[in-house]
Amino acid sequence: MNYIPAKHILHRSKNTQWFGTDHTMNLYRGCCHGCIYCDSRSDCYGIQSFDSVCAKQDALRILRDDLQRKVRPAFICTGSMSDPYNPYERELELTRHALELVDAYECGVAISTKSDLIVRDRDILTSIATHSPVMCKITVTTTDGDLAKKIEPAAPSPQQRLSALRTLSEAGLFTGVLLMPTLPFLTDGEDGICAVVDAAADAGARFVYAGLGVTLRQGQREHFLRELDRAFPGRALSQLYLNTYGTRYSCAAPHAKRLWQVFARRCQERGLLYQMNHINSAVQRPYTDRQLKFFDL
Repeated sequence: MNYIPAKHILHRSKNTQWFGTDHTMNLYRGCCHGCIYCDSRSDCYGIQSFDSVCAKQDALRILRDDLQRKVRPAFICTGSMSDPYNPYERELELTRHALELVDAYECGVAISTKSDLIVRDRDILTSIATHSPVMCKITVTTTDGDLAKKIEPAAPSPQQRLSALRTLSEAGLFTGVLLMPTLPFLTDGEDGICAVVDAAADAGARFVYAGLGVTLRQGQREHFLRELDRAFPGRALSQLYLNTYGTRYSCAAPHAKRLWQVFARRCQERGLLYQMNHINSAVQRPYTDRQLKFFDL
């Protein structure tokens, strides 16, 4: 494991509408899941050798110091740039010990991951949930294991992720699915979208949040198009993307409006939240007075 220096681990978020979180926490840099569409590969992030995972040096001490400076409890997002449950986490336990600090300083946490290793830490997440919001977001882009193996080659299977979701849900944690990205011409079929919604509901999810398209920008775009042709030889998908989207950043699925209607209707039928404001309200509702206690002096 290579280590890289860091001045801070906890960073204030500018956009608090993203699942209601107000801080980000990334203990690792890079990811080894090999997802061909990952936005974190983009040149703008300046991450060299993205497929090689590095850990932040002295991360737990830095995080402790960052948390000590907080006057009000933070709601911390982790997993936005690299998966906090990469395979090295099994031995390093940086994420687990960071969650212990989050618990000790009475902050909340929203975790995004493709790994079933998250279930290892359900004891700490349950403890955090006694005082602050906890949101577990498991990414499932398709229920087709063979397709997932081509677009997310080193990530745990969709079935493993859904099993983890069930375990977390049964533990009483606020858990749901990130159905994103939706890859045009590959995972944007109505039946496939509904299959993810149904699988999430069957596993006990509270919500499914969808992004019906993919983002492509310099660095990431070239990698994605190259890997498309490698994974799906003979389909000329890279040329189809270039003909359809050119160098556009936001590449919505064809017929995205119709797809959203189908998605929303199935979520309603299965009793799942699917709009950001409703998800935010639901996870925060039990903790509406947690900020006020700091002013009861």
